[in-house]
Amino acid sequence: MTDSSYELLKAGAAQFGVEISEREWEQFCIYARQLTEWNSFMNLTAITDEKEIIIKHFIDSLSIIPFLRKYRVESLIDVGTGAGFPGIPVKICCPDIQVTLMDSLAKRIRFLEHIAESLSLRGIRAVHSRAEDGGRNPAFREAFGCAAARAVAPMNILLEYCMPFVKKDGIVIAMKGIKEEPDYRGALQALGGILEAKSQFCLPAGPTAEQSEEMHRSILCIKKIKNISTVYPRKSGIPQKRPL
Repeated sequence: MTDSSYELLKAGAAQFGVEISEREWEQFCIYARQLTEWNSFMNLTAITDEKEIIIKHFIDSLSIIPFLRKYRVESLIDVGTGAGFPGIPVKICCPDIQVTLMDSLAKRIRFLEHIAESLSLRGIRAVHSRAEDGGRNPAFREAFGCAAARAVAPMNILLEYCMPFVKKDGIVIAMKGIKEEPDYRGALQALGGILEAKSQFCLPAGPTAEQSEEMHRSILCIKKIKNISTVYPRKSGIPQKRPL
């Protein structure tokens, strides 16, 4: 990638108090290149422009790091990770955090394992599972300090996907656009959560140097204040059909 791309990533990361080392820049370059190559035969992302990958994937992913630091998160599960966002950029810049990447498509898991190996990342694993099944698995249930998800589902559904993974006093980080969310107070009550913090920001200007609505982001931080009933998560498909 170009020097201007490096400056873009460096400035975008600095917005969230993150410094990009030369080694980390090399890892991001490999990641972007492999993402583009694999995307030619596997549907991983609709974003293929170099600068848009940096802005909409890399910088967007790094936006949760202030919350991970604030709550001293040591273990993170990225639910519905897709091509590895936000989990892999977080792992690059916060190598001490143990990261689990969970996705329901096996072909994505192959890509994620390949990327982890290519970047020489340690303390990271990719798991093939639907969120509803993973949340009922004793190996993952209430095992993480944080569950993060980006553009996976509306909040009243997303919370049922994510809250079962989180320990008591842990957090769920929902990465959203600025579109108004449905009422999720019922989900908070059922799943033992409270809205701890909400942050809004704007991603850097893209190649067209325009700031459109799609560049605006919000982050909702939910704290889990009690362990939840084993009723949740409900079986696959039910959270979508009958949201809390």
